[in-house]
Amino acid sequence: MLEQFTLFFQNTAFAQMTFGNVFMLGIACVLIYIATAKDAEPLLLIPIAFGIILSNIPIIATGILAEPQTLPNGGLVPGGFMYYIKQGLDLGIYPPLIFLGIGALTDFSFMISYPITIFLGGAAQIGVYLTFFLARAFGFTFPQAAAIGIIGGADGPTSIYLATKFSPDLLSIIAISAYSYIALIPILQPPVSKLLTTKNERLIRMKPPRKVSKTEKIAFSVVTTLVTALIVPQSLILIGPLMFGNLLREVGNVKRLVEASSKYILDTTTILLCLSVGVSAHADVFLSPKSLMVFGMGAFAFVTCLAFGILFAKFMNLFLKEKINPLIGAAGVSAVPDSARVAQKLAQEEDPTNFILMHAMSPNVAGVIGTAVAAGTFLSILK
Repeated sequence: MLEQFTLFFQNTAFAQMTFGNVFMLGIACVLIYIATAKDAEPLLLIPIAFGIILSNIPIIATGILAEPQTLPNGGLVPGGFMYYIKQGLDLGIYPPLIFLGIGALTDFSFMISYPITIFLGGAAQIGVYLTFFLARAFGFTFPQAAAIGIIGGADGPTSIYLATKFSPDLLSIIAISAYSYIALIPILQPPVSKLLTTKNERLIRMKPPRKVSKTEKIAFSVVTTLVTALIVPQSLILIGPLMFGNLLREVGNVKRLVEASSKYILDTTTILLCLSVGVSAHADVFLSPKSLMVFGMGAFAFVTCLAFGILFAKFMNLFLKEKINPLIGAAGVSAVPDSARVAQKLAQEEDPTNFILMHAMSPNVAGVIGTAVAAGTFLSILK
C-alpha cells in the first residue's frame, strides 16, 4: 500500500515542485489580484498571470510545453498545447497582429491637425536611448540593453517583439515590467509633470484642432508607411500593420475588416500573446539580481521618457507664438489613451474649463510610431 502511494506521489506534479515554482505561483496570484482588485490592465495581466501558473506546474509532469519528438521508427510525437501557442511569440507573429488591431482603433487626425506635436512623441524616445546606454554600462549586452530601453516607450507589443529578437531569456521580465509601468501611469505621470512645469504653464490653453479630411487621413497611412520603411526599413514589421489597420479604418467602406481587426484579431491575439509571455516566465530569471535591474531600469526609462516629452515642449515654447501646454509632452509615450487622459486631468486640476485631451492625443499616437521606429533602429543597427 505504501509503495503504491509512493508511486502515485512520484507521478504527481508535487514531486517535481521547487521553491522557484512556488515563488512564481505567488507572483501569478499577485498579478491576478492587482488586475482584478485594482483594475490595472486586467486584459493583459490576467492572461500573463495564468500563463505563469501553467508553466510553473512542472512541465515534466504536465507536458504542456513539451517539444515535438521524432521516434526512431520515423513517427512523430506531437508537442504540448502551449508549445504551439508559444510559436506565435517566438516567431514574432503576435506583435504585428496586435499593431494591426491598434491601427484599426486609432484616430491619427489629432496628430495630422497638429503636426508640430509629432516632435513630442519623438522627444519622449530620448529616454529609451538613455536607458540603452545605462543598461550597457551595467553590463548588459547591446541587444539586451536595447530590449530593456524600449520599456520606456510604454508599448507592450513593441517591448515583447524586441525582446523575442534580442533577449528571449529576459522576455517575461521585460513584458511584465512594460505592462506594470503602463498600469502605473496614473501614479507616475502626475508627479513628473508637476515637477517639471509651473502653474502658469499648466494653465496654457491651446486652440481647438482643425477638421482633418478623409483624403488627408488616407494619405497619412500610405505616406507614413513609405517614409518610415525607406528611412528605417526594420520598423516596417510594426509600422506596416499599424498603418494598414488605420487605412482600413479611414477608407470607410470595409467595416467588416475594421471590426475583424479591432475586435476579433486584436482580442484573440492579445490572449495568445499574453499567455505565451506568461509561460515564458521561469523562476531562474525572476529570482536573479538581473531581473531587479531590469525592473529598475524600466522605471528609469519610463520616467525619463515622460520627462523629455515635457522638457521638449517647454523648449519648443521658446520659439512658438502659440504656446503648447507642456503637460501634453508627457503623453509622448505609447500608452494610448491613458497618458493623454492623465494630462487632461492635470490641466483641469488647475482650470476645470481647459480641455487639452485632443491635443494630448497627438503626441500620444505619435509615440506609438516613435517607439516602433526606435525598435526598428535598434534592429537595423544591432541585428
